[in-house]
Amino acid sequence: MPSINIADLSPLEIQYYLNHAVAPRPICLASTVDGKGNVNLSPFSFFNVFSVNPPICVFSPSRRVRDNTTKHTLENIKEVPECVINIVNYNIVQQVSLSSVEYGKGVNEFIKSGLTSVASTLVKPPRVAESPVQFECVINEVISLGDTPGAGNLVIAEIKIIHINENILGADGKIDQARIDLVARLGGDWYCRITEDNLFKVAKPNMKIGIGVDALPFAIRNSKVLTGNNLGQLGNLEAFPDDDDVETYAQLPEIKDLLDATIGDNQTRELQLHLKAKQLLDEERVLEAMMVLMV
Repeated sequence: MPSINIADLSPLEIQYYLNHAVAPRPICLASTVDGKGNVNLSPFSFFNVFSVNPPICVFSPSRRVRDNTTKHTLENIKEVPECVINIVNYNIVQQVSLSSVEYGKGVNEFIKSGLTSVASTLVKPPRVAESPVQFECVINEVISLGDTPGAGNLVIAEIKIIHINENILGADGKIDQARIDLVARLGGDWYCRITEDNLFKVAKPNMKIGIGVDALPFAIRNSKVLTGNNLGQLGNLEAFPDDDDVETYAQLPEIKDLLDATIGDNQTRELQLHLKAKQLLDEERVLEAMMVLMV
């Protein structure tokens, strides 16, 4: 595995490695105004949510690697400490990219990108009408991380009002993760799109105590079929199934047929049981998978 010392890299090379490795990154399309009321719109992928109470987003208008200049967004925030963080989805990604062009001071990127400006209810910067979710924010603090090319400036923005497009809401009135159709930034010109086809769930262990991978029998931990993800699923169970449940499960026709077909061939039996368990794990039938492995 190659190891690279940061001291041997230029800022541009560091940016390349970070942007390609730390991905995908959510994108915030930040709208700001200067002291004269001139509007600016610019996307940032050094962005995320960092607190719930208070609700805090942080994004970073870094100093330009090319010439160490600062961005209009940062200059505006220092004059008017407010912004709107507009979430980016697939429907606007090309216009968002266009808004990143380094237009001159005072040029309104809403107009250049063709996005629609809508007045905010609390802050001075306008919202992007096409954005599925818009956060009106006040700026609590700006933390400079340096004065050299590529140095970031952490903008700590406290969310005061959330606007949500009703088209992304499900029947329960909450945001439907599939309908929002988010996009995220990768390295170079690469982006990714979060569609229903590539969404998946992982059962969260924070409401219970999982047995842990270390508690699994040696043969399971060292399976040639089960992946690390599969072991993580099994380790997230709160307890092993009891012997009576395992014995009952072993009488199911598909399991009994597997056992009958491998009488006297323990190696094949173990392989077939592990393959069956993996199938169940892929279907998120974790407890059943564990019972198969304990037969």
